[in-house]
Amino acid sequence: MIGTTAVLAALMLIPAPVVSMTNPIAYVRSGDLYVSTGSTEKRLTTGGGYARPRFAPGGRQLAAIRNGQLWTMKADGTGPRRITTRPAAGPSWSPDGRWLAFASLSCTGGPGVYRVAATGGKPQVLFPRDCRGEDLPAETAPEPVTGTLTDRLRVDDAVAWSPDGKQIAFRGGECDSVYDACLTVGTIATGAERMIAAYGGGSLQNRGFAVIPAWRPDGTKLAYTAYQEGETAAGNQPVHVVELDLRTGAKRTIGAPMDREPTYLDANRALVTSRSRSGSGVTLIDLRTGARTLLRPGSQPSAARR
Repeated sequence: MIGTTAVLAALMLIPAPVVSMTNPIAYVRSGDLYVSTGSTEKRLTTGGGYARPRFAPGGRQLAAIRNGQLWTMKADGTGPRRITTRPAAGPSWSPDGRWLAFASLSCTGGPGVYRVAATGGKPQVLFPRDCRGEDLPAETAPEPVTGTLTDRLRVDDAVAWSPDGKQIAFRGGECDSVYDACLTVGTIATGAERMIAAYGGGSLQNRGFAVIPAWRPDGTKLAYTAYQEGETAAGNQPVHVVELDLRTGAKRTIGAPMDREPTYLDANRALVTSRSRSGSGVTLIDLRTGARTLLRPGSQPSAARR
């Protein structure tokens, strides 16, 4: 629980000194993709419309959403290739780099999870399990998402493939039939689903969301962006990052209010999008001490692991 946040919010708005990192980091600024390594920053794209960059294992390729469709490119921005014409959201690479998972409309009319070969081809349904043998829904132009930051995050369908390759975390799932919003971890082999977080509906007297999941490299923890409106003001929680221990079920808030879009570097460090006076920034968080370091202006970070 965040509780009283006035002091944290004040600190959050103070820009930190910009430092560099050894491994490349991809991020979005004004709708285009950038990569920085050390003290060098390179703009990869022009024209806008890009979102959710994700490095492939080994860091030699990037996947990203461009105007609602899935593309890949080399890590230097060359060789762009559209992978599927199906509307897509929030891609994630399989650990072996052979597949890409993404969210798109399912046969039920709600969000579903697909996978497609990293070289392109016909997408295959993973979730919901009951859609695996059904015809794919018609391809339709994606509708633009507008509104406040909270409005946009609420419907963000970014997915995350587990480090062992056996599971995918995604917004929605079977729990949508009971709750107003939920986050699920699905097992690829069986199609079984495990609810991770839920808001509204059932016996829950709250409203909110849990989106944009990210696995710790050892697969023991899952971080995600959350927001909650409680039954009373005391239960309200602004946009923040939750870390869930998948073994014990214990949850904790990491970072500061308005942090979002987490991605792990290792067991002890994570990147988030934070808020500063100049807008959004990619910020490094020490998960042991809470120390924060602003790296670059931008959002939606992804770090290459080599």
